[in-house]
Amino acid sequence: MRHLRFRRSLVTAKAGVLAIAVLAGGGAYGAGPASAAETGGASTTGVASTASARAGAASAGTASGATATGEVRAPSPEAEARRRLRALEASFAGRIGAYAIDTATGETIGYRSGERFPLLSTFKAVACAAVLHKARTSDPGLMDRVIHWTKDEVVENSPVTEKHVEDGMTVAALCHAAITVSDNTAGNMVLKQIGGPRGLTRYFRTLKDPVSRLDRWETELNDWTLKEKRDTTTPAAMARDLSKVAAGTTLRAADRAQLNAWLRASETGNERIRAGLPQSWIVGDKTGTNATAGLANDVAVVVTSAGAAPVIVTVYTNGKAAGTPSGNKVIAETATILARGLGKLP
Repeated sequence: MRHLRFRRSLVTAKAGVLAIAVLAGGGAYGAGPASAAETGGASTTGVASTASARAGAASAGTASGATATGEVRAPSPEAEARRRLRALEASFAGRIGAYAIDTATGETIGYRSGERFPLLSTFKAVACAAVLHKARTSDPGLMDRVIHWTKDEVVENSPVTEKHVEDGMTVAALCHAAITVSDNTAGNMVLKQIGGPRGLTRYFRTLKDPVSRLDRWETELNDWTLKEKRDTTTPAAMARDLSKVAAGTTLRAADRAQLNAWLRASETGNERIRAGLPQSWIVGDKTGTNATAGLANDVAVVVTSAGAAPVIVTVYTNGKAAGTPSGNKVIAETATILARGLGKLP
């Protein structure tokens, strides 16, 4: 981690207090004053944003833009990212939760990163990681096993599995369908291989994630209200989980490569995180959507150049009222802001 060195003085301390007060003021979507999670500080999961921690330390001397000598300095990238996210959230008239991890440095940046949001179909990325882990550690041959289902088990938005009621599909093919086109029946069939929603929650716990939970199947898990804790995660928790399974050592190298291949083949996220980043970057993602309720999510593994360590980006949004259009543009702009805040974009 980088360390900031600065001179403390009475003038700059007052400026830092003022800057912190400005950052903490004014919530969105009826949330009241900004919490630590909103501003990227300690989240409700007890994890602080490292980028925000540095920005907070720097604010004691420079957050107001003035030094003891009167020199005007530009805000830190982290502070500027939070400012832009707050403005974007206000224009969205909803709520944005976001978190990014630079796996090369451990640097993080977040906004409402400790608040709960509905998982929606983003659970499918971790469910497929859990299946890969089970196949490798306790059930050899699982990925090649053919799974069958009945016509009555086919649920809404199942463009692949609805065509294979008679012949079934392998677990590997089900994971491909669940991630690349967000096939809901495929998601349910994958869940059955790991013990259902409770099985996925147990897998979250093995990742040392005490927050994320899945309680229901597709498509009931998409029914959500602000007070609902079922089928939820936080941006920070999901980012850490995705970092472990897609960029860390939780999965064997071959299984990690397979998970990333599925994510990169996703067809549903072209207007979300991918749209906010340079086309030359390699992005693998898993979306989640409930347009009727104004919910739109995207979680991604981003590689900025060949050989570079991945950057993990998670963005969760919910509109203020049911029927709010899905936040594709909001998610794309959030991804841009996070990448810039981590110094990946000018």
